[in-house]
Amino acid sequence: MHLSKLSTLNKGWLKALVIIQFLSVTSYSTDLYGQKTEVDYVNPYMGNISHLLVPTYPTIHLPNSLLRVYPERGDFTSDRIQGLPLIVTSHRGSSAFNLSPINDNNKALRPVLQYSYDQEQINPYSYSVYLDQDQIAVDFAVSHQSAIYKLHFEGKDNPQLVFNSRRGEMKWSGNAISGSQDIGNRTKVYLYAEFDQKPQEISILKDGNKTAGHEATGNQAAIVLSFNPNSRVLHVRYGISFIDEKQAQANLNREIKHYDLEKVKEQGKAVWNKALGKLKVEGKNENDKNIFYTSLYRTFERPVNISEDGRYFSGFDGKVHDDEGTSFFTDDWIWDSYRAHHPLNVLIEPSKEAKILQSFVRMSEQMDQFWLPTFPEINGDSRRMNSNHGVAALLDAYEKGIRNFDYQSAYRAAKGAITEKTLAPWSGKPAGKMDQFFVDNGYIPALRPGEEETYPEVHSFEKRQPVAVTLGTSYDLWCLAQLAKHLGHQKDYELFIKQSFNYRNLFNEKTKFFHPKDANGQFIEPFDYVFAGGQGARGYYGENNAWIYRWDVQHNIPDLIQLMGGNESFVKNLDDMFVQSLGKSKFDFYQQLPDHTGNVGQFSMANEPSLHIPYLYNYADAAWMTQKRIKTLIKQWFRNDLMGVPGDEDGGGLSSFVVFSQLGFYPVTPGSPTYSIGSPFFEKASIKLENGKTFTVIAKNTSDINKYIQSAKLNGKPLDQALISHEDLLKGGTLEFIMGDKANKNWGKIPK
Repeated sequence: MHLSKLSTLNKGWLKALVIIQFLSVTSYSTDLYGQKTEVDYVNPYMGNISHLLVPTYPTIHLPNSLLRVYPERGDFTSDRIQGLPLIVTSHRGSSAFNLSPINDNNKALRPVLQYSYDQEQINPYSYSVYLDQDQIAVDFAVSHQSAIYKLHFEGKDNPQLVFNSRRGEMKWSGNAISGSQDIGNRTKVYLYAEFDQKPQEISILKDGNKTAGHEATGNQAAIVLSFNPNSRVLHVRYGISFIDEKQAQANLNREIKHYDLEKVKEQGKAVWNKALGKLKVEGKNENDKNIFYTSLYRTFERPVNISEDGRYFSGFDGKVHDDEGTSFFTDDWIWDSYRAHHPLNVLIEPSKEAKILQSFVRMSEQMDQFWLPTFPEINGDSRRMNSNHGVAALLDAYEKGIRNFDYQSAYRAAKGAITEKTLAPWSGKPAGKMDQFFVDNGYIPALRPGEEETYPEVHSFEKRQPVAVTLGTSYDLWCLAQLAKHLGHQKDYELFIKQSFNYRNLFNEKTKFFHPKDANGQFIEPFDYVFAGGQGARGYYGENNAWIYRWDVQHNIPDLIQLMGGNESFVKNLDDMFVQSLGKSKFDFYQQLPDHTGNVGQFSMANEPSLHIPYLYNYADAAWMTQKRIKTLIKQWFRNDLMGVPGDEDGGGLSSFVVFSQLGFYPVTPGSPTYSIGSPFFEKASIKLENGKTFTVIAKNTSDINKYIQSAKLNGKPLDQALISHEDLLKGGTLEFIMGDKANKNWGKIPK
């Protein structure tokens, strides 16, 4: 990032950016031969100051593992941290338990203490910080379901530790603390912690005072351990479970049998290098490697594997189940992840993706209704966002050869979610009158300004989102139709493939936008394609406005091109989006559309519905524009600095787009076994496939300037189209590009 671009930041942010840029780019550990390993390129601080909404947190965890933590604070600019974290039970959530070390006998006691801090260092597998006013040095290392702290107390007072459960219980027994916390919907998280030294005194904390006792319950339940003044270095190792305290102890005993924090760090680094090393990139631009491996690291944050010694607790029915040899995964926001995150799993870890999708089936079986989940979390399905895009993940896996899970049950669950559950956003209610209208008329009806809501299933804040739901469900029905055809349900196929064209019912021939209609079939007019729909455009769209949903026909792009009048008009409409002004001041625009950040004109790089849009030029004989847009957008909005993520990252939702795009291709239509070609960032990128083969992408002369494809070969044969198949990738081999600084506008045109 050039310092000239930082003029709008205050001096404090400028200083922080320079420091983190220096640390993230120059301070690496290396292997025995002095070479950086993959995990050494990861900068967890990337995006830790948000552009508007939620920052991207510097998370310490092993790939897809149950135990995740990050410093308890707002973002990188926060002057204080709130104790030390023990486990985060949901993406972007707060720590369920909290550990507060004390180095001053006169310090006021509270369940969670605030600390001034300095010298913080975070990598994916470890964390260290100096609590400067309290003179305590903290080191932390994580395993899959357990972790270890090392606390070095300077000074002479008795070291003390406060363990807190915000809603639950804490108790001392033997040489261990155990406890639980209620995290909602019949779900608890359990803690078991041991110490390398025995405390001199155990007490509970009540109204800020220590009271004799070994067990605390209720809100902010806390136990205080006081140690010998000579105990200047304490080690705390602990296990976490969603089953019970005994299982938390078993998880600890299985993973960390000692108090050697450095050994845990070494093991964690090795695990990360194995995961990240599935993709190897080579090139002169070190910054691009930082962004690539940081983005890849983000895609491993979730979903999380919550199987514990062959069992798992399910928040979907409140019971403990045998995992039958197949790990159970949850915490997956499917509206965000179906687009690129799930396809990335299919490509580099198909066996893991099969377990994730089988987990979807199990969730469906365990819930009251046999419906595919939409937002599965640790404590059940929160039914957030719109549409039912889990079906896209199912189809994408099927089309790309993953068959080792119960597809017939998965199909029934997907069909139920789309046809039996209401299509109203943020709702798990059965289908009602609004859904019957959709079946009868092929679109969700919109309310006119001032018209009162009459459908009880509609969320008061989230509204109907009629255009977003109609378009999203049209895509879901296409996915369902393809699965029906594969699985022999011919009548279902014929019905659903017909309904997959429902997007046409809202296409306005005059304006070439998808436009809301009322129950009488009349377009809502007059209409503003930027600001209509109120907060987040939810009255008509969803989080983004009409300029983004104009392109939300992933399953039938050729038909969308024809609706807009052919290739030339299609490309012009794409270009118009990138030059259209905000229409109001930034203050007013983002006050109404806070998710619509990362702007280039009306295009938003910050939210998932936009991710496929830059690749659409490929389908209209303008592949060179896809190459330009992809290279430019990633350079503008994904950077190796504190503000290097343009919006809510969503635990892999945005980052998986970056991973694919930097490799040089992207899955525009999940459910189609093809990838659309963009502009590769690296001179060489190798993908180690689970079948033992390697697919290599070579981009000769590639650079920030040489972004345009001059020619391409696949396994030595000329490749003239901007498309490759998943089958080609699975065979292994080499995709080779010659890059240049001027566009070859003839490359990538679709054969007539």
